[in-house]
Amino acid sequence: MKTFLMLHGINHNMFGKRDAVQYGTATLDDIDTQLHALAKELGVIVQTYQTNSEGEMCERIHQAFFDQVDGVLINAGAWTHYSYGIRDALAILTVPVVEIHMSNIHAREAFRHKSVFAEIVKGQIREFGIESYALGLRAAVSAAN
Repeated sequence: MKTFLMLHGINHNMFGKRDAVQYGTATLDDIDTQLHALAKELGVIVQTYQTNSEGEMCERIHQAFFDQVDGVLINAGAWTHYSYGIRDALAILTVPVVEIHMSNIHAREAFRHKSVFAEIVKGQIREFGIESYALGLRAAVSAAN
């Protein structure tokens, strides 16, 4: 059975408590529950991981390489806009990587308009709130087939 890894970035453990206009009211557990249900429907496995440590995120990406996952989804939060370390770790992967955002990063603060991951990911899903995750998993599964 194909396995996909969902990487949740910095401050995502605070979903449900953060700016509801940008992030809605869903918690990280709500998002993970939705992803696990969709994975079952699609006949795949999804593993989820969240950290507020950039180094730990890089280590988990390295582990995904060794585990030979079939695809990676990442919502890195603010790291999206400046973490060349995470970008370089993702570039090691040889599987589809889908970048996810709940909000429209291009309609927000200027520093959020650039993704340092854009050149290396298969695609980017944004602006659909919590549904961005489901769309991202569907896109990753499709790209891995």
